[in-house]
Amino acid sequence: MTIGAAAAVGTAALLYCFPLFHVVSLDQAEQSSAAAEFDPVAFVEKFWTDQLIPGAAQATDAAELLAIVKENPEAARQAHGRSVGLGHVYYYFVAGSGRIVSVEKNRVGLSLRDGHEKAQVSLEAGNIFGNAVRDGTGLLDVNDFANSRDFNALSAEINGRIERHVLPTLRDNAAVGKTVRFVGCAEIMDEQTDLDPLPIVPFIVEMP
Repeated sequence: MTIGAAAAVGTAALLYCFPLFHVVSLDQAEQSSAAAEFDPVAFVEKFWTDQLIPGAAQATDAAELLAIVKENPEAARQAHGRSVGLGHVYYYFVAGSGRIVSVEKNRVGLSLRDGHEKAQVSLEAGNIFGNAVRDGTGLLDVNDFANSRDFNALSAEINGRIERHVLPTLRDNAAVGKTVRFVGCAEIMDEQTDLDPLPIVPFIVEMP
């Protein structure tokens, strides 16, 4: 084999192992581009202002929901619950006003009924975990995102925003006897413990 032929063979082998370009489908290219460009902070900033806060008007009245839950939990779930995927976890999107009857390190208990000292609702006041607000409102659809990593990043950013901008108002001002107006979502994993009181991750907290 001549020197030229040997060089040609060597070059061909290198190009085979390390091609100058790869052919990918248009869908793959678009998904890769979307994933690279996705900014959860910017997305949540816009989502919060344009969809989440206005979407509070769609929330179910918490007192009415709990009255149905007391009579028939399954009927309440069918009428007002939201499920995502095939798991047993489901969510409620609720709003209401109640009187503070207990203040703990990571939660604030509210009574929604006049003259009652037992909490029907528990507002989360510590670190927020899970997907309650992301999935509970029904305003976000996993199919609208390029991959599950981006969708999961939304939960972390929404939860972080609640911790930074919503919960300080609750923690700093909570006192037994005060009235709180709230809008938020409840993640129900165990009906034996999660329906009484209803554990709500609030994204709106107002205290007169």
